[in-house]
Amino acid sequence: MNHRISTPALYQQSITTLQSKQASLARLQQQLTTGSKLLTAKDDPVGAGAAVALDRALAELEQFGANGDVVRHRLGLQENALTQAGDVLRRINTLTVQANGGTLSDSDRRDIAIEVARLRDTLLDLANTPDGTGRYLFGGTRDGNPPFAAGAGGVAYAGDQTRRSVEIGPEMFVDDALPGSEIFMRVRVGDGRIDAAADPANAGSGVVTGASVTDSTAWSGVGHRIVFAAGGAYSIEDAAGTVLGGGLHAPGEAIDFGGTRLVLSGTPADGDTFSIAPAGTRDVFATIDGLLDALGMDPTTDAQRTVQQNALQGALRDIATAQQHFIDARADGGSRLAALDQADDLRAAHGLTIESTLSGLRDLDYAEAIARFDLEKVALEAAQLSFMQMQRMSLFNLIR
Repeated sequence: MNHRISTPALYQQSITTLQSKQASLARLQQQLTTGSKLLTAKDDPVGAGAAVALDRALAELEQFGANGDVVRHRLGLQENALTQAGDVLRRINTLTVQANGGTLSDSDRRDIAIEVARLRDTLLDLANTPDGTGRYLFGGTRDGNPPFAAGAGGVAYAGDQTRRSVEIGPEMFVDDALPGSEIFMRVRVGDGRIDAAADPANAGSGVVTGASVTDSTAWSGVGHRIVFAAGGAYSIEDAAGTVLGGGLHAPGEAIDFGGTRLVLSGTPADGDTFSIAPAGTRDVFATIDGLLDALGMDPTTDAQRTVQQNALQGALRDIATAQQHFIDARADGGSRLAALDQADDLRAAHGLTIESTLSGLRDLDYAEAIARFDLEKVALEAAQLSFMQMQRMSLFNLIR
């Protein structure tokens, strides 16, 4: 049995073929125009889904980079502020050495005190450094207002103790700028490990010129006192007054006991007392205020001059330790800047991998696409020619 295809069916088949060829050619032309082989999700549902996920991963990397830029900016501000703060303390140290030289007049010391007071105000301004976004660098997470304020009782800190941790990469975090409490308010005194002081009621000329831990294993970490008697004899006592040792002191000689060393100049009087204790902490502004108090003294007796010298020597030790404290804070910031650089490198490498994968999913192979375009164009032209020839075929044409 023969099956005949009607003319309308042939027309419909030809039209369908033409439409298919035209759609295929249009799709190839759009791919060539956009450079992408994924025009819609239906082109490759799996590949399109993977591309969306990779786009999201790239966006996350960009956000991590933006986070890192913010932290880098704030750490740069911290480095600048701490560098200037170190310069302030260096100048204060120089002025303190001058004031302790013994050759200055009271007027000279007053001039030094005026400059030290100005430097203290400069340091306070640095502690209230803004970050350029309406926040304050050293306020911790309570950074909406200046964190430091001077009052009758000294400088108070209104920020918090929180270190803000920022994500700069997948499972990679770095701390933001240090809170001001760590930089300016909790600064070790003495040499950072041990502190020594003369009793203000001492009557002799003994001045503490140095104190240190000479043997960490022998030092118990507990303080003691050196109590002088006549002729340079001294005893070493604990906090309860129990005698632990003793000896005979000559001016300038060190007194060694329990892994510690105390160096005194001058001649202590009978009953004079000196103490050694683990170094505590104090805010750097209080240290400068103590220096200003010492500079403001107007000694008229040898004993008063000794009190002033002890205060100035103590200030020198405390300021030197504060300088090192700022250096350590700068080193801490430097290590975090290095971590940011490392994170940048890792993000860049990860980003290249993602972009390479995305390229494989999306990017068009132009040579292959052009070849297919040419083939589809030829096929379309052939289909059009066939359709035109079919349109001319009819029984009337055959019987003419």
